[in-house]
Amino acid sequence: MTQQQAHALEIKALNNIPLVQSGDDLVELIIDALQNDSLNLRDGDALVISSKIISKSEGRVVDLKTVTPSQSAVSLAQETRKDPRIVELVLQESTMVSRTAPGVLVTQHRLGFISANAGIDQSNVGHDPDLILLMPDNPDLSAGKIRDRLHERLSVQVGVIISDSHGRPFRMGNIGVAIGIAGMPALVDLRGQQDLFGRELKISLQAYGDLVASAAHLVCGEGDEGRPVVLVRGLDYEAVTGSASVLNRPPEQDLYR
Repeated sequence: MTQQQAHALEIKALNNIPLVQSGDDLVELIIDALQNDSLNLRDGDALVISSKIISKSEGRVVDLKTVTPSQSAVSLAQETRKDPRIVELVLQESTMVSRTAPGVLVTQHRLGFISANAGIDQSNVGHDPDLILLMPDNPDLSAGKIRDRLHERLSVQVGVIISDSHGRPFRMGNIGVAIGIAGMPALVDLRGQQDLFGRELKISLQAYGDLVASAAHLVCGEGDEGRPVVLVRGLDYEAVTGSASVLNRPPEQDLYR
């Protein structure tokens, strides 16, 4: 990867992506949206895709009426003042509980990242208040399949990021993060390069996937915008396999967990 960053980026949310249902072919929906917007994918482009539509297409919607909470979930629900059925799903999707407080349940997701409620969401799922959306089962794999299908259909090599919105310790508000990635690096090691004054960079690691995801979130929105796919053009990255798991800080380096 050349470390010279692009001087200008084009960031455009695709229009006319319909409400995604279980089993929908996201690649065909993306191609249709590109055609409707008179856009052609180019080699080196990146697509940032909301985790919500990945989860919906993969059937990761759960009806809370089918969930029976365990005693552990009931106890934790009393502590956090949350629906015990939701807490049960959070525990099933998590490997450990990090922090709890009234209204707060932060866990380590089975994919390795730390987030509130294991990334479980009820927004933009449907009118039924008992429907809830889990994170994609394997976002890296999902991103890779989409990238491969786009190459088959359009003969282009693009990067694909599956994005979600996460909060951060000590900072207010959410930002976009990469939970799945294919065809581009998630983390870029800048150590060994020089700053403007010739000093060697010693500790600089760039969360490249998160930076691209956050840029895309500026145009995709998180409410009723209905823009879950964003085209990012003008990036300068090396076409690598990529994995979002490298963005998870190892426990032995984590002072806040």
